[in-house]
Amino acid sequence: MLTDSECREATCPPDKARARLTDASGLYLEVSPAGSKRWFWKTYADGKEGRLALGSYPKLTLKAARKARDAAKLQKSEGVDPVQLRKVEKLKATRTGGDTFKAVALDWYGKQSSQWSASHAERSLRQLERDLFPWIGERLMVEIHPMELLAALQKVEERGAIETADRVLMLARQVWDYWLPTAQVQQRNITEGLKGRLTPYRGKTFAAILDPVRMGGLMRAIKGYKGGPIVRTALQLTPLLYQRPGNLRMMEWAELDLDGALWTIPSMKMKRTKLEKEQGEAHTVPLPTQAVALLRSIHPLTGHGRYVFPGERSHDRPVSDNSVRSALYALGFGKEQSWHGFRASARTMLVDELDIDYNVIEANLAHAVKDANGRSYNRTQYVKQRFVMIQQWADYLDKLATGGDVIQFKAA
Repeated sequence: MLTDSECREATCPPDKARARLTDASGLYLEVSPAGSKRWFWKTYADGKEGRLALGSYPKLTLKAARKARDAAKLQKSEGVDPVQLRKVEKLKATRTGGDTFKAVALDWYGKQSSQWSASHAERSLRQLERDLFPWIGERLMVEIHPMELLAALQKVEERGAIETADRVLMLARQVWDYWLPTAQVQQRNITEGLKGRLTPYRGKTFAAILDPVRMGGLMRAIKGYKGGPIVRTALQLTPLLYQRPGNLRMMEWAELDLDGALWTIPSMKMKRTKLEKEQGEAHTVPLPTQAVALLRSIHPLTGHGRYVFPGERSHDRPVSDNSVRSALYALGFGKEQSWHGFRASARTMLVDELDIDYNVIEANLAHAVKDANGRSYNRTQYVKQRFVMIQQWADYLDKLATGGDVIQFKAA
């Protein structure tokens, strides 16, 4: 931990952009070559590192900086992202007042974002700031014409961001829905009908190989991958487990029970709403013998740290989300098979080639499975079936890799 004298005497070498002096629990003092000193608190949201500026030293003393850090930690423990909260507060300070689009949007955002994941909250605020506020932010809600909003959306399309334009329109629609019940005038939601004026967005599709013979070629290429052991193991595990890329790259040793052949992903790491993350069950992933063997083989290399697949520059962070993607391109399959696309590949072939029950497949993908009355099944009721399925799937991939029969491999 830092002392007052260390803070006073801290300097930054002239050949460096900055120097960091670490205290504890994410608090650090950043020193510039010019001699300025600022306190920051390092925090993580959805696996991504962020930082909160606390103040300048010596105006903010070491003792006061620790108190500010503790206050930010308390906010986060209560479900409030202090970094996002600071951004919203800064934006509110710049608004002109009245029912301008910016004022209403920030009020709506402040009430809704506490229920979202940190990544969704950050993306939504960024889209408001970049794509709507510059064009209609200071305009009064009652004065904004549909064509003004359409013009802002078309600017998004002009840079090729078709999906983003669709998302921004959805944000605008929700802002108007929030404002209209308390508006002093009778007015319709001006976003109505604008979707038809935008380039159709048909949803994101991930490149995925669905042909067993071609999948066999990919599996042979993966087995022959000559890259480093960390990326190679992640690449080899990807088709076996077919979980979301973010979950795989952030896999932690503490989540694994290799003797029990089970990977337990905490609810907070899953793709869910904020409330579902906090109250939902962990997602359990059975491990086939091939996956257990791969994990045991890499344990001597990374088992001393937190992540199974740590990054090259820092073992305190997981491997880059470009790691497996780049490996697939290096193997010549990047355009045919995306990292995320292994989920579609497995889903299709488990049904078409192995005749596995749909509900068992969906449960292993962490998709919500509902009965005829629309009630969600308890995923735990499929655990035994998923253990059988995942081993059968891994054996099937091995068979494809050897060029074996791709048809006669049906479930018993």
